[in-house]
Amino acid sequence: MSEPFFFSFAFAPTVGDLAAIVGARFEAGAADRKISGLAPLETAGPRDLAYFDNPKYLSALKTTRAAACLLRASAAEKAPAGLVALVIDHPYRAFARIAAHLMPESLRPAPMFGAGVSAHAHVHVRARLEPGVDVEPGAVIGEGVEIGAGTLVCANAVIRQGVRIGRDCVIGAGVTLAHALLGDRVIIHPGVRIGQDGFGFAMGDHSHLKVPQLGRVIVQDDVEIGANSTVDRGATRDTIVGEGAKIDNLVQIGHNVVIGRHCIIVAQTGIAGSTELGDFVAVGGQAGIAGHLRIGPQARIAAQSGVMRDVAPGASVGGAPAQDLRAFLQHAARARRAHGSSDKEMKR
Repeated sequence: MSEPFFFSFAFAPTVGDLAAIVGARFEAGAADRKISGLAPLETAGPRDLAYFDNPKYLSALKTTRAAACLLRASAAEKAPAGLVALVIDHPYRAFARIAAHLMPESLRPAPMFGAGVSAHAHVHVRARLEPGVDVEPGAVIGEGVEIGAGTLVCANAVIRQGVRIGRDCVIGAGVTLAHALLGDRVIIHPGVRIGQDGFGFAMGDHSHLKVPQLGRVIVQDDVEIGANSTVDRGATRDTIVGEGAKIDNLVQIGHNVVIGRHCIIVAQTGIAGSTELGDFVAVGGQAGIAGHLRIGPQARIAAQSGVMRDVAPGASVGGAPAQDLRAFLQHAARARRAHGSSDKEMKR
């Protein structure tokens, strides 16, 4: 059985071509060197491009067999002889731009069964699809749904009545969308659930009364939501995911939550109802954020934190319950030292 490779270069580039894409500087005479692959430093071969953006991998840089490497000027002198140093301020971002330029099909899936609406999809007669919408087999599109040109609806996705989807979006396989409005260039990965009931119950001594969830989910332009994440619709106001936000796999967003522009939320995070995140907030994996909080713009929340109070703009917090990150790390270091001393005393 042959080994498949799922992405290939759109053209055969040289070092000069790649430098031109990102504006990198390099030594004279290397412009015509051919590049045929992208690879990490430790496995790169003599026709591969790599990048160096983290001092942790300095030993890999010194021994790499790559043809060329994107790196900062301060690291160029540490590169091995024969490596073409492509000097740029942000190597990782440059690598991403080059990869996207060479393999644009990696950014979003193409229709599996050709362009257009599959005969094996179920599209309501009163749904409105602009020209250029692709719908794969098994997808179900309800009454009053509107979908913009260039959008792909993958196999077995279910889009319930009244949903609006903008242009150039991807709705992944097995996604369910209800009570939702999506902007342009939104990518929803497989298995995502958007617009289902929020978790709302009026608790009582003998039973819990279900509270009708009457709001919507608003997903603004250029949002990406990872596989098997969930975004509940609002109770009496909308749940909002702001422009450019990137949400990892397996994230839970409760009803009435507002995610600011360009936030990053890493896997297995849970955000309880009615909490608001300002713009450019970053949340580490497995963090839990309680309800009705305000997380200020550009705040940072460390992985596995338990956030029980508001977080000030620009603050960095960690731990459970979350506290100033520096204080948390100092406390953890003291605890490790004390534990080490106790172990030594017991051994004596």
